[in-house]
Amino acid sequence: MSNFLDAGINFFNAGRYFEAHEAWEDMWRSTRGPLRLFYQGLVHAAVGLHHLAHGNLNGATAQLVKALAKLEQYPDKFCQIDNRQLIADLRRILANKAPEPVHINKL
Repeated sequence: MSNFLDAGINFFNAGRYFEAHEAWEDMWRSTRGPLRLFYQGLVHAAVGLHHLAHGNLNGATAQLVKALAKLEQYPDKFCQIDNRQLIADLRRILANKAPEPVHINKL
């Protein structure tokens, strides 16, 4: 797992979604191939949760929908991440429209 991916997960799991987004954004932009959309999905998830934590429901909804559209294209376990659980958590948050902690489980 790359240092940026791992750092982003640590920020994300601490509820520091903006910092997670920053850690993953350069990684996403510099990656080509099949990993690119997965990383972009992580960026969207972090931005969506950041918006939700700051009361921007419309921005959160838009970003979480984008995150799910990308992350759902990948297997349940991907990049040493429990992608299935992450997707389930993001769906629940999107349905409830309420901030709650999300934890990315590393495998």
